[in-house]
Amino acid sequence: MYSILMILTGATAWTQKDGAQRPTGFWAEEFVVPHEIFSRAGMQITIATPGGRPAIVDTLSLSPQANHGDVAKITELSTYLERFVGVLQTPQRIEHVSAASYDAVFVPGGHGPMQDLAVDADVGRVLRAALMNDRQIVAAVCHGQASFLSAGDADGWAFKNRRMTAFTNEEETQVGLASNAPWLLEDRLRAAGATFETGASWSNHVTVHGNLVTGQNPASAGAAAQAVLKLLASRVASL
Repeated sequence: MYSILMILTGATAWTQKDGAQRPTGFWAEEFVVPHEIFSRAGMQITIATPGGRPAIVDTLSLSPQANHGDVAKITELSTYLERFVGVLQTPQRIEHVSAASYDAVFVPGGHGPMQDLAVDADVGRVLRAALMNDRQIVAAVCHGQASFLSAGDADGWAFKNRRMTAFTNEEETQVGLASNAPWLLEDRLRAAGATFETGASWSNHVTVHGNLVTGQNPASAGAAAQAVLKLLASRVASL
């Protein structure tokens, strides 16, 4: 049985350029879809946040406007989250987590990771250790890649020169949040040394580079999770 660590944001607000506190959390689809795929594959899933803080869903991710008015989809997402409310309220502390205990690490997005995962040393420690081990997989979706920015040390940024995608400047602009964002994820990843790749806005776009899997946006969450399973299967086959 494979084991996977899902690192979720514990932030409930995202500090804007003007100082305003925008409500946030993790994005429902980016947690639910991969979690369900991993569960159906029989994976042992552990959820962790900085400080073991409760992982709170961004209510915007359950709104009609964020789901193309698909009421059935919203109901499915909400029902799934209700099943795991206890786990989301009492996650593991990332400070107590060792990357060596897992076959893969997966980071869902939402704007929450821009607030806490991007600057958390223990998140960086776990991601760096997993990325440096060819037998492990690191994956993230949308704004989850903000967590990568915490993975720097005296030797430099662990993700430098890696090919990846993430929520793009264009997509952030289209949702109306770019102008008041303290920084843009695509800009930060490029500046840090990532080889950034983009698909069409809102399209399913996944980049795989070695043991790194990244999805561009919520629509890419399922494909990113499937890519993780494919890589795990290929590693077993090569043994």
